[in-house]
Amino acid sequence: MAAIVGVCTLDLHIPEATSLKSKRSVLKSTLDGIRDRFHVSAAEVEYLDLWQRAGIAIACVSNSQAYTNEVLDKVVNWVEANPRVFVTRVELEFL
Repeated sequence: MAAIVGVCTLDLHIPEATSLKSKRSVLKSTLDGIRDRFHVSAAEVEYLDLWQRAGIAIACVSNSQAYTNEVLDKVVNWVEANPRVFVTRVELEFL
């Protein structure tokens, strides 16, 4: 049986961020929420030095592509419902 790895990358706009410190505060709560609610890996991977822009990646491993896709779709929906961030790009890849 092969493992399916799903990777979702999101570009975020954080309008309330007025410094890297305020950006990190929003991202920390977002990434912690993703990890706690969905039991996936999540990290900031792009635009680390920009105040109002962030690139995050979420990874999920399963033996079913359908399940992996379902989990990542739920993560995207949860992030899009967060009023503190705007999702500007979603990319999904399966390995």
